[in-house]
Amino acid sequence: MNVRRIVPNLRTEDPEACGAFYARIGLGPAMELGWITTLTGTGGGASPVQLSLMTEDLTGPVVPDLSIEVDDVDAAYEELRAAGAELLFPVRDEEWGVRRFFVRDPDGRVVNILGHR
Repeated sequence: MNVRRIVPNLRTEDPEACGAFYARIGLGPAMELGWITTLTGTGGGASPVQLSLMTEDLTGPVVPDLSIEVDDVDAAYEELRAAGAELLFPVRDEEWGVRRFFVRDPDGRVVNILGHR
């Protein structure tokens, strides 16, 4: 299993104000779904820099603290389930093209493990 990217998720009540704040330091919208906006570097080319602003999670029980994209979501789910990790949201396919689940890490952070379909 390989990690493809890690994105911090910030809960916000005002995504427009937060987006404007981060735009001042070179981040701009790359994805906008209404409840989540993902910002990336605006310098051109593929950006390894990403930050998501979330008002809620559309189908999940909470706004996760971070998202980790892996190449095999089902293997990650089975590995964490077998290890006894606290699974907060079952593995499922979402309408916006990802397969994902939520798990709590040992310090209590909620992690959204995902892969694109």
